Amino acid sequence: MRAAVIAAPGDIEVTTVDDPTPGPDEVIVEIAAVGLCGTDLHILAGEHGTLPVIPGHEMTGTIVGLGRDVTGFSAGDRVTIDPNLACRRCRQCRRGQTNLCVAMTTLGVTVAGGAADYMAAPVVSCVALPPSVDLQAATLIEPLSCAIHGYDLLTSRLAESVLIYGAGTMGLMMLQLAKRTGAVTVDVVDINPDKLARATNLGCTSALSSAAECGRAAGWDVVIDATGNAAAIQDGLGHIANGGTFLQFGVASPAARVSVSPYDIYRRELTVVGSMAVLNSFERAAELFAAGVIDPDIFITRRAPLEEYADALAAFGRGEGLKTQVVPGGVR
Repeated sequence: MRAAVIAAPGDIEVTTVDDPTPGPDEVIVEIAAVGLCGTDLHILAGEHGTLPVIPGHEMTGTIVGLGRDVTGFSAGDRVTIDPNLACRRCRQCRRGQTNLCVAMTTLGVTVAGGAADYMAAPVVSCVALPPSVDLQAATLIEPLSCAIHGYDLLTSRLAESVLIYGAGTMGLMMLQLAKRTGAVTVDVVDINPDKLARATNLGCTSALSSAAECGRAAGWDVVIDATGNAAAIQDGLGHIANGGTFLQFGVASPAARVSVSPYDIYRRELTVVGSMAVLNSFERAAELFAAGVIDPDIFITRRAPLEEYADALAAFGRGEGLKTQVVPGGVR
């Protein structure tokens, strides 16, 4: 079969590899589409994951083969796949924090993922999709599940003010979730005018090139970084209202550093929380997606064939468009 392979930092090509075979509790999925993500850029840079690897952790497809012990699914079922595979044995897993598993493996990050014609996936990771759902567009379920977990950590209250840094896929999903969870205002900061226009179309209160433009001296109840950019994070930490919360949602470089005031955290009762991947939120994301909470046409700005994976990832890294999908079976 064809697959995109990241062999070493900076080295990616589409080549021919062996077809996958299912383990006893696995299924073989014919990939309908795979979404590109900032994590893929970190893998290509050698900052994350295990190389060599077939990338792609936002994928959907149709089951075409089953391991001998698989129950509950049949050939022809349409599925999305939770890529995170916890060990279920470590201390974090036993405490219910499977997203913090010390032995975590991840499809498309540490083991073969969906940037291929076919992939093997644990049946426990598969979530069935109804016929009404666009199978290609449903790659958005994985990032949506991450955003839901972020909101779980916020324990948001009605009528809070929210400031979001970044109007990419994750920032815009956070915007839509904030509106659904009762935020009184949702302001979005980005330096890309096209992305700010999308935030405006989705009904943000204001679309800003900097938080200072808003003139909100008291700050915001909730500040969310969806960029991973150290400068944006530093700025956001300075705009938290007394008693407010800062959510570090964007994936920063491991080398990134910002300054915080311990006295401010103490005196103003600030909360700083991180959100890592998915925790009991994948099926909820699939349900919300099926209910039409996310409009795929707003998010998906490019579909490319598998042969163009490297070019598509490079364009994504340059900030072109919003969400890019690679479609092994051909762009329709």
